[in-house]
Amino acid sequence: MTSHAPIASTSAEPVVLPRSEHAVSRKQITENTLKVLYRLARHGHKAYLVGGGVRDLLLGRQPKDFDVGTDATPEQIRKLFRNAFLVGRRFRLAHIRFAGNELIEVATFRREATLDDQPDEGVDEAHFCENLFGTPEQDAFRRDFTINALFYDIETFEIIDYVGGLEDLRLRRLRVIGDPLIRFAEDPVRMLRALEFAARLQFNLDSPIREAIQSRAPLLMEAAPARVREEIMELVRHKVVGEVLSNAQGMGLLSYLVPGYQLSATTLQLLDQLDRRTASGVPPKEYELLAMLYLEKFLRACPPADERLTIANAVQLGGKLLTPHCAYFHIAQGIRHQARELLIGCFRLARGPQRKGQLRFLRNPAFKPALELFRFWCEASGAGLDIIEAWQQKSVSPAGGSDAAPKRTRKRRRRRPRKTE
Repeated sequence: MTSHAPIASTSAEPVVLPRSEHAVSRKQITENTLKVLYRLARHGHKAYLVGGGVRDLLLGRQPKDFDVGTDATPEQIRKLFRNAFLVGRRFRLAHIRFAGNELIEVATFRREATLDDQPDEGVDEAHFCENLFGTPEQDAFRRDFTINALFYDIETFEIIDYVGGLEDLRLRRLRVIGDPLIRFAEDPVRMLRALEFAARLQFNLDSPIREAIQSRAPLLMEAAPARVREEIMELVRHKVVGEVLSNAQGMGLLSYLVPGYQLSATTLQLLDQLDRRTASGVPPKEYELLAMLYLEKFLRACPPADERLTIANAVQLGGKLLTPHCAYFHIAQGIRHQARELLIGCFRLARGPQRKGQLRFLRNPAFKPALELFRFWCEASGAGLDIIEAWQQKSVSPAGGSDAAPKRTRKRRRRRPRKTE
């Protein structure tokens, strides 16, 4: 793949695409987003649709939300909108809330700090430098990828491109704005986002991005675990967790993303099953992802065929496997418990329905989710499909088993004979 020079800030004129040369229409933008854009414009402010919303509309995709960029300050935005709330300390912006739980994020154009902008002593430098307001061009060069730095002007209906994003969209190519080595050092999570966008949009990674990821991968250990955890869940929501984690492992990033973790071919197939199920409209759960990541390791550490192992042993081994991961990512005990229950359910299912106590498991709320995960496992590993069939038959007609719960009958109280005088 051809290497390209890093994109540096320039005073050259932007590429402007007139309305006649693009397919973006106001009909594709939500009514409330248009209200925000129009009100800002009526009061003399620049009002642009920015970021991923413009990218997705140009690609013929429906954006999940819309963000607005403006030269109005956060305080000016709050005065214009009674339903605006200023959020963030390091990066001050406005959230404008509408009925139906719709939220429009409005950010003031920013610029990079220079040496002359250094604050006086006692001022929070990070907060100060993140809130230096600038021009649309300066704001574009602060963004991460070229395809996320396109603007749609609500007054002229033009697409404005300062960084070559339109050409990258045409070539289906992902490029970083600036030097990838520097931008990934500034924010290591950008490496994961690069893999996410490439998978979601089916774009090719620019070769400098690949080289920078291989060089900067260890920096991901410095990112806040809670933020990495949320980015991983974004992969699940966007139905690309299998592809992204596979690519991350191939580029040497996965062991820093999830410390010490290695993805097997069978686990990858489980994650692909999760992506397909999410694409069908079933909302994903974090405990399901957690169970899938550790199911193979669990079944190896706790083989169902080992007659010496008890359910108590399975509980102990499941907890031992999940605890380091949950501690690192600050995952709540309730989520860890649900993931462990799925692992134990798969252990019980793998032993078959003929064992003592197994038929009671049919009536347990954990049975159905465990059966689904175990079916995914059997399909991925190519083994145990006969056990799935046996459980299916028992689940249809569980009565008749040796440990089926006896039907309770209510005893009738004997009436005492009335005393007669």
